[in-house]
Amino acid sequence: MEPIFPKWTNRIPLYAGIGVSLLLIAIVTGIWYYFSPKFLAVGYEPVQPIAFSHQLHAGQMGMDCSYCHAGVEKGSFSPIPAADTCMGCHNKVKKDSPRLKVLRDSFENKTPIPWVRVHSLPRYSHFDHSAHLTAGVGCVSCHGRIDKMNTVSMVSPLSMGWCLDCHRNPLPNIRPQSELKNMIYDPHAEGYIPLNDPDYKDKLIQGPQACGACHY
Repeated sequence: MEPIFPKWTNRIPLYAGIGVSLLLIAIVTGIWYYFSPKFLAVGYEPVQPIAFSHQLHAGQMGMDCSYCHAGVEKGSFSPIPAADTCMGCHNKVKKDSPRLKVLRDSFENKTPIPWVRVHSLPRYSHFDHSAHLTAGVGCVSCHGRIDKMNTVSMVSPLSMGWCLDCHRNPLPNIRPQSELKNMIYDPHAEGYIPLNDPDYKDKLIQGPQACGACHY
């Protein structure tokens, strides 16, 4: 008795499995590439309303991070500087520069400067700046050499895996409290050992890895 279906039909499940797998991979890749927020990608460098140079202000002039991002040591997030903060200097320095028109208009009209946030975690993730600074993680560990950037860009993925790597082994990113905002300080070159630091020796442990630590 001849078979009802041709012999080649025996391969349909195999072809179907391969086809479905390739289709799923294509869909995931397409969503990841075309629909993922740009601000979650390393290299993200949005155009800002004012050409503010961190290389000039934080690098050459040596301005402290917390002068513009006031309260970052005690708050859960790093505030974006208001026009009043900038005008503390620019009411005398280059006060008539056409490049600062947006700043002057914002200051005079009492409206916020439309800065574009570079580091912006999804709403379902919680990150506390004060907790990390208290633990000894410096600005450069997450933001890179800001003092060398004319335009700030994303240098770290800020992904869950990247954060967990640090939580599992935080010691390489720990530095003295006095050097948290020092971009050129290298703990390894300085021979710094966190476990010998009185600020940390009794509380240096792995960061939390439970879901509820960052998602609640």
